[in-house]
Amino acid sequence: MAGTAGGLRSPLLEYIVDGSVDRKGGPGTSGGPRFPLLEDIVDGSVDHKGGPAKRSTSGGWRSAYFVIGNEVAERFAYFGIQANLINYLTDRLGQSVPAAAESVNTWYGTLCLMPLLGAFVADSFLGRYATIIITSLLYILGLGLLTLSVVLPPPIHSHDCQKGGNTTCPPHFQINFFFFSLYLLGIGVGGRKAGIQAFGADQFDGRNHGERIAKSSYFNWWLFGVYAGTIAAQSVLSYIQENLNWGLGFGIPCIVMTLGLLLFLLGSRTYRYNLKRHERSPFMRIGQVSIAAAKNWLATPSEDTAGGSLHQQSSQQSKFLNKALLARDGSKGNGRQCSTNDIEEAKAVLRLFPIGATCLGYTIVYAQSSTFFTKQGVTMDRSIRPGFDIPAASLQSFMGMAGILFIPIYDRILVPIGRTITGKPSGITMLQRIGSGMFLSAIAMGIAALVETKRLETAQEHGLVDMPNVTVPMKVWWLLPQYILFGVSNVFTMVGLEEFFYDQVPTELRSFGVALCQLIFGLGSFLSSFLISAIKKATGGGDGGQHGWFDDNLNRAHLDYYYWVLAGLSAVGLILYLYFAQSYLYNRRSIS
Repeated sequence: MAGTAGGLRSPLLEYIVDGSVDRKGGPGTSGGPRFPLLEDIVDGSVDHKGGPAKRSTSGGWRSAYFVIGNEVAERFAYFGIQANLINYLTDRLGQSVPAAAESVNTWYGTLCLMPLLGAFVADSFLGRYATIIITSLLYILGLGLLTLSVVLPPPIHSHDCQKGGNTTCPPHFQINFFFFSLYLLGIGVGGRKAGIQAFGADQFDGRNHGERIAKSSYFNWWLFGVYAGTIAAQSVLSYIQENLNWGLGFGIPCIVMTLGLLLFLLGSRTYRYNLKRHERSPFMRIGQVSIAAAKNWLATPSEDTAGGSLHQQSSQQSKFLNKALLARDGSKGNGRQCSTNDIEEAKAVLRLFPIGATCLGYTIVYAQSSTFFTKQGVTMDRSIRPGFDIPAASLQSFMGMAGILFIPIYDRILVPIGRTITGKPSGITMLQRIGSGMFLSAIAMGIAALVETKRLETAQEHGLVDMPNVTVPMKVWWLLPQYILFGVSNVFTMVGLEEFFYDQVPTELRSFGVALCQLIFGLGSFLSSFLISAIKKATGGGDGGQHGWFDDNLNRAHLDYYYWVLAGLSAVGLILYLYFAQSYLYNRRSIS
């Protein structure tokens, strides 16, 4: 059990039996009377004054509301930029549809890599709270510069751009300044992402039965807040950007994000702050295990030597890491290089990678909702009444609406039913939840392919194949089933992945766990961009009258073929996922 701040151990804490729980799920004790004061103290956490955190005055939902409120503001700001980004790149910066899709995917992929840097800084140096504040300030700076780049003097005319079908072309400086601001924004978004969600979950003590259930519920309502901010941005800001002013549409997110940071700071007195339990960085410990195991690669210790002091089931997985227990001369003894706890930490992280890799099919599909789905909507009939067309980017809000409607049903109805049947606090296991969403995502991709086939047939029937600027007489509501299914699948898979990667890593690496989850989505965007580039080269387009799958004229393109490829990849990924998930060993011990 970890000591208190400064390495001292409280006499009251000696009363707790480390690693055990009582029949009510609370900390186990050595017998005798129970002390209310002891039960009120949250081990391993301090309050804003640096004293022991008390369950009655810190953490829990009272703190989580500030964190979720901040996330609502941040998602409003983020999707206020991201949702309509592809239209800004094509309409204002003069990029082609496939080039704009690649730009969006590359930016998003980079954004999802940044949580690794943020997690390293948070877990090893600054802590989550300070990292959140610093990256939020970078975020606000990026939004401000992005707004400035949009309101620069109007673009100048260019003969080259007119050849490409655009009447105007922005100066190189404006383009470079725009992308500089966009990537600075991405650093802030990504660096903050790893810390904020883990910090919110830290407000619940997983060793307390009631707070453990609340923590699982927290991840559901976290996504609810994400969807609330997303819907507001996609509905309101998309309209402002397309019909009023891009500068105003990019400036509002900057203001909202600033208010979100102030809200987060208001909750500072209620938060629980984790104590640093080890002198060495968790990354240093895991790296040392890897190096020690590599040095002892050729050693052949006995089975008892290799795994006798480790958890019995754990010792049978990733056996090569057990060799880090050996001393430098290859024998087990006091001179060994790593502790059993260090090896458990390394194994806990290593076990995540097969699960994450098999979820890449899902994340590739996830990247489509803000790119090709949006461009499809542009070509379809979006009129609600004469003279009023809904923005194509606002269609993404239906994905959020589906999630907002389904989350209360899942959290308040399905989870309690599942809890009664299985006895598990969350109703079903995290891996079962992830797999359910992956299945729905594959189905949604198949539906998207069928709808696109219908759209192409409608365009051909009405002689609109070579008239890309004419609206195809097919209501945009045809796209709703795929958006709704994606929204529901995210409630399963996205929340499941976030909770899984947070829960299954050592306590000091929880920011890193959330960062690994974000990395999966980043790699999915990079792979989507790679697929687009490879398929574009393979199918041609633009040369000699040949039309490829990603032709700028979507009536000549074949996005339906691309969607079927993604549906196939999703199915293969699901099969591989089920194979690794059935043998996964949950980290049930507290690694501290």
